[in-house]
Amino acid sequence: MTGNTYSVTVEPLGQTVKVEPGQTILDACLRSGIYLPYQCNHGLCSTCKVAVLDGEVDLGDASPFALMDFEREEGRALACCARPLSDVTIEADIEVDPDARNCPVLDIDCTVAEIRPLARDIIGIWLDPGAAAFDFQAGQYVQLKIPGVDGERAFSLANPPGSRHLELHIRQVPGGKGTTYLHQSLKVGDRLALSGPYGRFYVRESSSLPMIFIAGGSGLSSPKSMIEDLLARGFDQKITLLHGVRQRQDLYYDDLFRALEAAHGNFAYVPVLSDPQPGDDWDGETGFVHEAAVRRFDGGFRGHKAYLCGPPPMIDAGIRALMKGRLFDRDIHTESFLTKADDKAPQRSPLSQRM
Repeated sequence: MTGNTYSVTVEPLGQTVKVEPGQTILDACLRSGIYLPYQCNHGLCSTCKVAVLDGEVDLGDASPFALMDFEREEGRALACCARPLSDVTIEADIEVDPDARNCPVLDIDCTVAEIRPLARDIIGIWLDPGAAAFDFQAGQYVQLKIPGVDGERAFSLANPPGSRHLELHIRQVPGGKGTTYLHQSLKVGDRLALSGPYGRFYVRESSSLPMIFIAGGSGLSSPKSMIEDLLARGFDQKITLLHGVRQRQDLYYDDLFRALEAAHGNFAYVPVLSDPQPGDDWDGETGFVHEAAVRRFDGGFRGHKAYLCGPPPMIDAGIRALMKGRLFDRDIHTESFLTKADDKAPQRSPLSQRM
C-alpha cells in the first residue's frame, strides 16, 4: 500500500509507535504492545475515543452515534478507525490495571487440527498455530479470516493459555455466511488466518474475591478458558459457573465441569435449562440463568466479582439482577461484540453500554 509512515505519540504514556500506510492508530498500538481502551474494533462503541492534541488524522468510518459532530470539531477520534495524515500526538484515557496483560497482536496462519460437534448448533474447532508463539490472556478473542467472507469474525478463545491448540466454539447463526462456512465446508487440514489476541475481558485476581461466571450458550467459551486457567494455577477463592441453555441437547462440556467440580472444592458448576423437554429427564435448575443465580446466592451478590458472557439480553438481565443484589458496576465485567449491523440502530441498553 502506498503512502507515508507516521509516528504517533501516546499520552500520558509518552510512548511513540510507527503507523504504516493504511493502518489504524489502534492496530499499530496493539501490535506494539501498547494498550488503548477499546471494545468493538468497528467504530461503533466509542470505547477507543482519543483526543488528537497535535497533527492531523483521517477519522475513517466512525459511526456518528459513537463520534458526534461536536466531538469531531473538538479534535476527538476513534483510534480503531483513525489513520494519521501526519505525525500525531494523541491523549487516551489509560488506566493501569495490575491484572491486565498487554499481549502484542499477531497475524498467524493455523491448520485445522480437529472439528467436532459440541451441542445442537455449536461446533468446536481446534487450530494448530504451528511454530507461532501465540500468547494471550484468558478471556481474550481472535479475529478469524473466513474464506469467501468479507471482513473478519470475532471468536473467543476457549482454551486456557499455554495449550497446544487454539479452541473456538462456533454457533451456527441462521443466514450467517461465516458460521455456515465453518459448520458446513471447513475440513481438518484446512488453513485459516487469524489475528489477535484482542479484548479486555479478563479476571481480576488481585481483588481476592470469590467469582461468579454467568454464561449463555456459546458464551461458555471465555469462562471455560478463564476457569481452567484459574484452577490450574491454584486460585483458592470460590468460583461458581452458571451456564444457561434452552434444552439438554444444547448443554455442552457438562462432563468436564462436573469433573472439575469433583476435583476442586472451591469450584461449583450450575447448568440451567430454560425450556426443558420431557425427554431431557432433567432435575436441575430451570428458568433463565440470571434467575438461577439469584436463587443460588439468595439474592445477595455483595463481595463477589461477576463475569458475564452471552447474548446481549442475557447480559442486560444478569447485570440488573446482580445490581439489585447489591453488586455494582465496578465488580461486574462483561464480554460483548458489536458488528456493522449494529451501526444503524444500536440495540444495547445504556446499562450494558456503561459496563
